[in-house]
Amino acid sequence: MNPLGRVVATERRPNTPHEFHFWTALDSPVGIGTIVRVEGMQPVEGQIPQIYGIVVEGFSYTDLQSPLHDVIGHDGSPSGSAFAATERAEIRLYTAAVLRQIPEEPLQPVPMGQVFLAADEDVAVALRMDGYLKEGARTGIPIGVYRAGGTDAAIYLDADFLLGPEAAHLNISGVSGLATKTSAVEWLLQSIFAHFPAQKGSVAAVTFNVKGPDLCFLDQPGSIDERDRAIYDKLGVPATPFANTQYFAPYHAKGHSLNTLRSNDALAHNVQPLTWGLHEVLQYAEVLLNKDDIDAKADALIDFIARNVVGQEFSDPMLSRVHRVQSFADLEQWFRDVLRAMEAKNSEGWRTHHVATIRKVRNRLSNISTRCAGLVTDDGAVSDLPFGSFEDRTVYVIDVAGLEEDAQDLVFARVVTKLREHLERRDLGVNHVVVFVDELNKYAPSDGQDTYVRKMLLDIAERGRYLGLVLFGAQQFRSQVHRRVVGNAGSALYGRMDADELATPGYAVLSPAIRTKLATLEKGQLMVRHPHFTQPVFVRFPRPSIMRGRDGVERFPQATAVGLDHAILRSLRALDGSITLQWVQNAISIHEEQSVVRARNATIRARPNDVKSFFLAQLPPLVRSVAATPKPAGIAIRSTPFDDPYGNG
Repeated sequence: MNPLGRVVATERRPNTPHEFHFWTALDSPVGIGTIVRVEGMQPVEGQIPQIYGIVVEGFSYTDLQSPLHDVIGHDGSPSGSAFAATERAEIRLYTAAVLRQIPEEPLQPVPMGQVFLAADEDVAVALRMDGYLKEGARTGIPIGVYRAGGTDAAIYLDADFLLGPEAAHLNISGVSGLATKTSAVEWLLQSIFAHFPAQKGSVAAVTFNVKGPDLCFLDQPGSIDERDRAIYDKLGVPATPFANTQYFAPYHAKGHSLNTLRSNDALAHNVQPLTWGLHEVLQYAEVLLNKDDIDAKADALIDFIARNVVGQEFSDPMLSRVHRVQSFADLEQWFRDVLRAMEAKNSEGWRTHHVATIRKVRNRLSNISTRCAGLVTDDGAVSDLPFGSFEDRTVYVIDVAGLEEDAQDLVFARVVTKLREHLERRDLGVNHVVVFVDELNKYAPSDGQDTYVRKMLLDIAERGRYLGLVLFGAQQFRSQVHRRVVGNAGSALYGRMDADELATPGYAVLSPAIRTKLATLEKGQLMVRHPHFTQPVFVRFPRPSIMRGRDGVERFPQATAVGLDHAILRSLRALDGSITLQWVQNAISIHEEQSVVRARNATIRARPNDVKSFFLAQLPPLVRSVAATPKPAGIAIRSTPFDDPYGNG
């Protein structure tokens, strides 16, 4: 390759072991983010040094000392250049940050030498990717392509530093709508599923859809152009949607249909309800209860109920009967019995708990099933994620976009806790789980109250990599997310950034030119930071081969609100296509709504072979009328008393 420039050093701009300067011709393909290679002139310990750098700043110079000289030289007219006596010489001067030096010792200032545009193999060496792209020990996960001049090099992340155990976690920043944060995560998950090394075990992903339809159509193909398809082929990732996806969503408050945008009948085959009962919710009551109302005394009572009442037989001499609390309805009966016994004895305390505390906790706990209606059931019925039987290369999407914030917090807290518990016992079904959480500005803010959800995110960020629990987080403003959450992310992606965000101290380590480029990135471009990369690198990734949310909503419009009979038909027909509306109407016509809903939910959980018989068996039995027993025949019935003198005897 012909050199495109030469290293230069002056008294005012000397070279250092970490930074050097070079000039090029005016037509060189060098720009901000270009990777170059320097060939030294003098050997060091018998070896010609090679230095790899990435351009972080650029300057243009002439021999003018003042702009006034140029104005006078053109007679004060921009169009007067043809009359100038000579054409002034212009030079291009670039500053590059050192990526790698060979040999790495002794570490010396960058020497004078020729500068070449980095080829594909140079990019691999410069970013230290050669260490984890070796045959037989390959742990590279493609993230995109680096393009400059004629170079079109694949960029890989190290799986050991992306999914553990060396480091873990990924953080994505960028303005809403322009930074393609969700698209980047979808593409990266596709890449992980295609390239995750077999020797590292199995991997799955759990994603929380917290807004709109962004993650509702991961199993549907999307349109990509030839340029995107070429990147898929170059990086060895199939340009297809996710082959294995499972969706979970709570019901609407009435329980008729699922509260999700993925409610079209054509998509119902892999959508399952998410419902929890008292036992599943009580240990996370802290998420839903107001700290101003719940003090140490109330916490003690809640802990007593969780340990000694729920899920087991509970008896007390003061109570009227033995209670077995399995649901919120059972808990309400238990509270009534306790308060009734205290009133009967005119007592203000029961087992060291004051009556005011008991009433307060009763009100707060009873309110949970109302505030989280559709997710939390009164009868204790549970439909949950398949903890213990997770499948390799499967995406589990939990659609909580239609829930209130408190209910979203409850879902996140319980799911993440269960994932951690199963990974600790090594019985989840997979070795690694990627948890994708959007809107970290909301769930893990840098200031404000220390919530249960923020504690969970901190726990994942600081200790999750030892278990195989990996956090992929996204937000608009990295500076407003808790420092320990973003600081523990081994890799970071940056899409188009807001100028105000770039002005915060966290971006001071970037050169002005890099910050300016970040503020003007187009869709499909990212700046990548990774432990193996000593400097950030700009890459281009393809549009995910997945249907976009707004396209999915148009192609699969949300099912309209229907009555109970049509809702039951829609749910049961996904299990048995022979079920008709007339059959459903005949089956439920004389039953109460809640009984029908419970029967439907039990059928969906069981997925029996004979759906019709199972559904009918779940409906409560009808009370049959009993005919009066007739009198025995042949016995005369007296019409008058025995002592009636006018009787017939």
